[in-house]
Amino acid sequence: MKKINVGIIGGAGYTGGELIRLLINHPNTDIRFIHSKSNAGNAVSKVHRDLIGETELNFTDTLSDDIDVLFLCLGHGDSKKFLSENEIADSIKIIDLANDFRLAQSSKLKARSFVYGLPELNKEQIKSAHNVANPGCFASAIQLGLLPLAKAGLLDDIYTTGITGSTGAGQSLSATSHFSWRANNIQAYKTLTHQHLGEIMQSLTQLQSDKNLQMSFVPWRGDFTRGIFISSTVHCEMLAEELKILYKDFYKGNPFTIVSDEPIFLKQIVNTNKCLIQLEKVGSKLVVHSALDNLLKGASGQAVQNMNLMFGLNETTGLKLKGTMF
Repeated sequence: MKKINVGIIGGAGYTGGELIRLLINHPNTDIRFIHSKSNAGNAVSKVHRDLIGETELNFTDTLSDDIDVLFLCLGHGDSKKFLSENEIADSIKIIDLANDFRLAQSSKLKARSFVYGLPELNKEQIKSAHNVANPGCFASAIQLGLLPLAKAGLLDDIYTTGITGSTGAGQSLSATSHFSWRANNIQAYKTLTHQHLGEIMQSLTQLQSDKNLQMSFVPWRGDFTRGIFISSTVHCEMLAEELKILYKDFYKGNPFTIVSDEPIFLKQIVNTNKCLIQLEKVGSKLVVHSALDNLLKGASGQAVQNMNLMFGLNETTGLKLKGTMF
């Protein structure tokens, strides 16, 4: 098969670095350029130090149309700005990892229209899409925990908590991402106002539109570098065994979302493209636990999964990753 020629905008950050790591080992891709104004001319391995001996690529501040797909690994709001200021050939597919095009009301720019890129929800649309808006990390974990209930019309009021590692805050140093602040510390933040709520509700109402769904979400900053663990509580009268069948049927044919019969934990998903789900039922309350790596299934891994679907590859190509248990 002909190689997929790839360009990356914003390759110096966490998500850009993860994307490079995946694509240099992907059997069907050839990275043509990695754009970074602040690092132009520098070796990629001098910024992402673990890539020494893995690639001879240098960052550049110029663009090329000699690509099939362009990944945008920019800050939120910067993707629209970049596309407005630069002419990208219509033939080039775009996968945006920021939040600029995730909501239906903001999913178009000029002649480009973006499909929301959660494969477990929109796989067929992604296969034929020319542009994809990659979901957010918290949004992916929460949605994957709740989509089967939405499909069955079982959602009403949703109470969700979730904790994320420091890489979820990006690479730029801030008071709450500094090691000395994070160590032996946790904190709630953006209580009930997190920016991913819009895309979560958009997806849930795509499957369950007959109720006025309400979600209360409290996110937490955790004392670890990567991963997200979510617990969502809902009222549900369905029996536990019936719920397990409901979930396993919904995710049949989705290789990265796995319903576990045992308690799940963060180390199972770190450095993988998996999302693990566990159900706990007590009386009429159901707690859905979901966990994923915020930089992989929550960002760059899911972006490569979307690329695979867009170019007719098996969605697991280049994503059979080794987790880190110890």
